[in-house]
Amino acid sequence: MKSTNVRVEAPTAATHLTVLLSSTGRGARLARRLAVQQLATWGIPYDSETSQALALVTAELAANAVTHGRTPGRDFRLTLLHLPEHDVVRVEVTDTRPGHLPRDPGVEPAAPDAPSGRGLLLVAAYAERWGCEVRDAYTKTVWAEIGRPT
Repeated sequence: MKSTNVRVEAPTAATHLTVLLSSTGRGARLARRLAVQQLATWGIPYDSETSQALALVTAELAANAVTHGRTPGRDFRLTLLHLPEHDVVRVEVTDTRPGHLPRDPGVEPAAPDAPSGRGLLLVAAYAERWGCEVRDAYTKTVWAEIGRPT
């Protein structure tokens, strides 16, 4: 009888939440609330710096998805990943406008008297890393990683 070596991959240590939300202001508000609630489920208290930073970053990314990434009749997706091996929580917001990429706030800052355009500066300030990925012709994902204090 021939023996075969079988390698079983250990499950990843990351835990996650993925949810589709309506591309409306209500969906954006719900994204922020769900993010903070999920962190509490993972043992990260509501009043912690990590929770507050994630709430702000999630609110901004969701608001951008609703404002700039909306296609009528299509939802946006919120994904949260808890990566304890890296002491990071990653938030991803996927919308349906891959042609509308976020501008780098360091390269194209908003005019001083502009009523908007500073949200990604906040994301960059609170996130250890952030970026945007276009994985197909129909969606783009803007993500940010928030570090947990050790």
